[in-house]
Amino acid sequence: MENVYGIDYSKPEVVLLQDTGIGVSEAAARTCYDSFSNSENEIIKNIEKNMPNEEMCKSINELQDSNLLDDLAWTYFHHSILEHANLSFLIRGTSRAVLQEHARHRIQAISVRSTRYTMSSIINAFVASEATDNKEFFISTILSFNMFITTNEDYNRLEISAIYDKLKYQALIVEDFNSIAVAKSSLEFLQTYKDNSVELYKTLQGGKKKRNVGDAFKHIISDNVKVDMVVTFNLRSLKNYFNLRDSGAAYFQIRWLAEEMIKVTPTKYLDLIMRKK
Repeated sequence: MENVYGIDYSKPEVVLLQDTGIGVSEAAARTCYDSFSNSENEIIKNIEKNMPNEEMCKSINELQDSNLLDDLAWTYFHHSILEHANLSFLIRGTSRAVLQEHARHRIQAISVRSTRYTMSSIINAFVASEATDNKEFFISTILSFNMFITTNEDYNRLEISAIYDKLKYQALIVEDFNSIAVAKSSLEFLQTYKDNSVELYKTLQGGKKKRNVGDAFKHIISDNVKVDMVVTFNLRSLKNYFNLRDSGAAYFQIRWLAEEMIKVTPTKYLDLIMRKK
């Protein structure tokens, strides 16, 4: 947790899910120069006379060092060969604000927790709170979700109160609000538990989820909401990302994320894309 501008924030968690190794990058560079025999790595030398079999490919992908890649990266700044190495990260607990920042990086594959499919619990809590006109039930329920990157309870109560007010406004102007909020099979429960927010919420949670429920309610959440994502960079793009985002000039939340990504990135990659500080 860290305090910035008077507000406490949680930091993201990052795991490296997979990395493809640097061996293919050296093989690509040696192909350009037809210089397999000059490699210090025996497995790369062998490519000159032998098409790699499965066992050779495994050894290529396990390479830890390459003099040629180091020269190309730091002496000749020939970075295109780094595009043959890819790393995939699982990221949990960053914010939608950081997701917007990620959109500025052109070459990456990114899969993000979808608000279209994952907002049912919030909407169910609102519908249940309306059964007894109990805004506090909504606030306390959403607080338990730990859905914001901010950690100050008083501040988060303000965030949740704003979500409630927006939903309340929408419920007043939409003729059949409940039909867009809960699955058709759950509508009967609104009458059964009309005087019991707790039981209605539990029942809605246990019932069928409204398909694409987030389509009608994306407007209620802010950039403060946590997101989880898997992101894959080729090594050249990761170099650009780290250079820009591991900087004091970067937005502090994406800087935190870059720092965590650097921590889990193996040295064999960092040696090719980051100068030692």
